[in-house]
Amino acid sequence: MPILFQNDFQHAFPRVNELQVSKTAKFLLALAGRSDAELSVLLVDDQHIAELNKTWRRKSGPTNVLSFSLTEGEDLTRAGNLLGDIVISVDTAAREARKERISVHQRLNVLLVHGLLHLLGYDHEKSDSEAERMFRKERELLLELKRKRREEMIRLAVNVDHVATLREARGISEPDPVLAAGICELAGAEGIVVHLREDRRHIQDRDVLILRQTVKTKLNLEMGANQEIIKFALKVKPDMVTLVPEKRQELTTEGGLNVAGQKKKLKNVISQMNDNGIPVSLFIDPDSRQIEASHNIGATFVEIHTGRYCDATSEEETEQEFELIVAAAEDAYEAGLRVNAGHGLNYVNTTRVASLDTIEELSIGHAVMARAIFVGLDQAVREMLGLMM
Repeated sequence: MPILFQNDFQHAFPRVNELQVSKTAKFLLALAGRSDAELSVLLVDDQHIAELNKTWRRKSGPTNVLSFSLTEGEDLTRAGNLLGDIVISVDTAAREARKERISVHQRLNVLLVHGLLHLLGYDHEKSDSEAERMFRKERELLLELKRKRREEMIRLAVNVDHVATLREARGISEPDPVLAAGICELAGAEGIVVHLREDRRHIQDRDVLILRQTVKTKLNLEMGANQEIIKFALKVKPDMVTLVPEKRQELTTEGGLNVAGQKKKLKNVISQMNDNGIPVSLFIDPDSRQIEASHNIGATFVEIHTGRYCDATSEEETEQEFELIVAAAEDAYEAGLRVNAGHGLNYVNTTRVASLDTIEELSIGHAVMARAIFVGLDQAVREMLGLMM
């Protein structure tokens, strides 16, 4: 039976992935053994839910979720397919998400489970034993939901460019990014990232050639869509390529690719790589237009640019940028793209991004190398992995 979904939340922020909420509700019904049921899900703001709360519960002010059973007082097995309505305030969900340091979509999942269990006859207000029973069932459903979205733990790929930067500053042979890559892998990193720039300011061709022979996990070559670099990548055949924008004057990559504005060019590069068995990721800002364009030209991955989230200077700005990452990752996941993320992530801001079950891998370089100066590279990698669990 269908999920009757309606979004009456009219504010621009946070943006809700309606398809994901609807699909989650359908999956939860299946987990609860009620795939045949008809369930209504309504998203509203605080004002709307406060009115419902006052009318039906004689309580003032907004709440997070309300359930209206169409079978209350009846035997659920005889009630047929009409289960009831779940009404969720996105305003309240967003406040609770900020407090718990999770995404709005993660909080919406919790509220969907809570509302559904009420419709199925659970009631935490009846007694302590009933509250414990409902809590156990909530936890069971949420674990199953998370397992569906992520079958593996999120992975860490370490960018070793900064080791090469230090080497090139003296024009000598050390420190060696190849040795650094080996230490990162031994410490638990599941990928090595290097950016071969046109001006060869840090990573050199020889580094990539040796890394191709020595990396035991996955070698990700970041590169601009430059013909010389494309030819080199086709020769080396890394495990994957990430196309990034590249400006000679920038200190580090400053933003995502404008995929929508150069689809023909990027599609041609993707085709060349795919013909040689090399999957391609596109480094993009958290923008639905860029995600759609990435999907349309045949990318396998997108890497969501997390720089603005990491550079935010206020709590409000941080929350807004984080929710843009959440929404973009959801959009990409639903479009069938595999999702990575990176840029600017450190030991303070990584955990929230790592908790998103749509993201497979985080690419982190500068923070790990900076931490390594004080604790050693092996320990720095292990500490980052600990934050991502």
